[in-house]
Amino acid sequence: QVQLVESGGGLVQAGGSLRLSCAASGRTFSDYIMGWFRQAPGKEREFVAAVSRNGGSTDYADSVKGRFTISRDNAKNTVFLQMNSLKPEDTAVYSCAATSLINAVVRATSYNYWGQGTQVTVSS
Repeated sequence: QVQLVESGGGLVQAGGSLRLSCAASGRTFSDYIMGWFRQAPGKEREFVAAVSRNGGSTDYADSVKGRFTISRDNAKNTVFLQMNSLKPEDTAVYSCAATSLINAVVRATSYNYWGQGTQVTVSS
């Protein structure tokens, strides 16, 4: 089992920044690819970003490319999502997730473990 706990969400004005953190415990953190997903009210959960086991490779949704940065610190069992130039349409509950699968990291169904989520609200 892997337990994931997100933090860092909040209310921010458009154009502002937030940094989300996801602390993992349980099994060996570096064994897992880590991802961030988000879900806005009335919408389906969508992929945001993913990072490889050693942090050397990343993947982003087109909607966040150039604004968001995913990173990880395996020594601290933590994955981060730096969000800059936030827009009202970024408002959602953001959840981190862990998977041992290499393929299809953009699919939520590929992930075995999920955090409870943290709310991000961007005001216009």
